[in-house]
Amino acid sequence: MVRPKKQRMVQGEPDVTYFKPRGVPVRDLRSGENSITVEELEALRLKDVEGLDQEKCAKKMHVSRPTFHRVLKSARKSVAEAIVKGKALRIGGGAYMTGRGLKGGMGMGPGGYCVCTKCGYKMPHERGSPCYGKKCPECGAEMTRSD
Repeated sequence: MVRPKKQRMVQGEPDVTYFKPRGVPVRDLRSGENSITVEELEALRLKDVEGLDQEKCAKKMHVSRPTFHRVLKSARKSVAEAIVKGKALRIGGGAYMTGRGLKGGMGMGPGGYCVCTKCGYKMPHERGSPCYGKKCPECGAEMTRSD
C-alpha cells in the first residue's frame, strides 16, 4: 500500500495557472505542455522570488529540507524544459493546504511586515489579516509576509 503524500503548506492559490509561448496559439503548440503543482510553484516563489535559504523555505512549507530540495528541483526542471523547448506550462494540483483557517497559520502570527514583491514597500503586519491579500499602496503589486 502506498503511503499518502503529506500536504505541504502554500501561501495561497495562484492567480495565473497557464503560460504559453507568445505568438503561438494553443492549438499550434506541437511541443506539448509541462505542468507543475501548486507546491512546486510555492517552492519556486520562496527560493527564487523571496530569496530565502532552503531551511527557511522548508519550514514555511512544513516539510523537511531534503523534501523541499526535491520539490524545487522538479519545478525548476519542468519550467526550464518549457522555456527551452517552447512548451506551455500548466500550474495546478498537488497535495497542499493554504494557511487560511489553521491555528497559527499565515496571517495569524504577531509581528513582522507585509512587503511588496515588486518595489519593496514595507508596512507592519496586522494580526488576522494575511499579507497575500493586500496590494501595495505604492505600485499596486501583491504583498508578502516578512519577518
